[in-house]
Amino acid sequence: MNIFRKMADTIRRLTIREPDGWISNGQIGDAGESVTERSVMALSAVWACVNLIAGTISSLPLMVYRTGADGTRTIAADHPLYRLLHDSPNYDQTAVDFWDFVAASIELWGSAYALVSRSAIGVIAITPIRPDLVSVRRLKSGTIEYRWTENGKSYVETDRSVLHIRGPGGNPLGGMSTLEFGRNAFSLARATDKAASRTFRNGLRPSGALKFDKWLTDPQRETARTELAAKVGADASGEPLILEGGVDWKQFSINPNDAQMLESRGYSVEEIARFFGVPPFMIGHTSKSTSWGTGLEQQTLGFLKFTLRRRLKRIEQALEKQLLTPDDRAKGIVIEFNIEGLLRADSAGRAKFYQQMTAIGAMTINEVRALENLPPVDGGNVPRMQMQNVPITEAGQDVLPPPGEE
Repeated sequence: MNIFRKMADTIRRLTIREPDGWISNGQIGDAGESVTERSVMALSAVWACVNLIAGTISSLPLMVYRTGADGTRTIAADHPLYRLLHDSPNYDQTAVDFWDFVAASIELWGSAYALVSRSAIGVIAITPIRPDLVSVRRLKSGTIEYRWTENGKSYVETDRSVLHIRGPGGNPLGGMSTLEFGRNAFSLARATDKAASRTFRNGLRPSGALKFDKWLTDPQRETARTELAAKVGADASGEPLILEGGVDWKQFSINPNDAQMLESRGYSVEEIARFFGVPPFMIGHTSKSTSWGTGLEQQTLGFLKFTLRRRLKRIEQALEKQLLTPDDRAKGIVIEFNIEGLLRADSAGRAKFYQQMTAIGAMTINEVRALENLPPVDGGNVPRMQMQNVPITEAGQDVLPPPGEE
């Protein structure tokens, strides 16, 4: 009987029901703190990392292109997937909402799931599924099965009707969960935050000792605990402490710097940023870097190349593999994020990009104007190239051939 009671206590301790209905399988880290999605997101560094990655990905336009026989690509606005992926995947969400949820799910749980609804014309809706509810297994037939229960309804679906975008790891059943592998780092960060809170609550100093010359009776001990102890907290800082009856106050003095409180909290931020592959300065941790300059610019480029790129590629390939039909692939349909969307907030970088592209004839004036939501102009569809690179002997001369020799 005791064995079953211990098992029940363990399940009760590890299963935490959140106020909004979320149920988390809390795991205790080395620092003794329970790690759940709610407790982890309460850490400012985790919140900033997840919001930075998920917010950046969700803000990028997701495009459906059609590749022609000559290799040119045009936007396939007539394809059923275009409006779903670019504008609104389902009745309740915009594309930004949907991809924000998907990207955050991958960052925390290592997998993102969505129920795919199809009709005769193809995919008509993609509805996200909370990753903490889904259990995945491979059947003997080789098919992957997904089970979950939500709003009192149980679902049993296969990989035919569930979009599964996996995080790092390469396992067909799911990617590696940051909540799992970063459990000890998150537990330490929570423990450090709690220790800092207790330090400030006690007026930046730990409690001291009330020394009595005689043994106390129970009423005297209760009085010392409730009335005298209330005079030594942060709220009572600066107020006089009245001691009587042979009571002596012994202060336990410890400097927060001696406990390396600030250093420990800074290390936790760097450790969390390392788990998510985010430069610390991008989440407001600039203690070891200059405020601005080429160093931060290179770190930003590194974030785009080495953190965002592989995440975008996972999403693109999962969509192409699981949503496109063989006929779509035969017609050259591809799905890609438009990374140039990041330039919308950088007018100087955008102008330089357009200038270089038009100078080599890679883009026309009207193509640039279309990207800037401007109407076309006459003659703007003709590619142009500068011709300043002429032989020095022909400088200042008309290099066009004489009439009749074209």
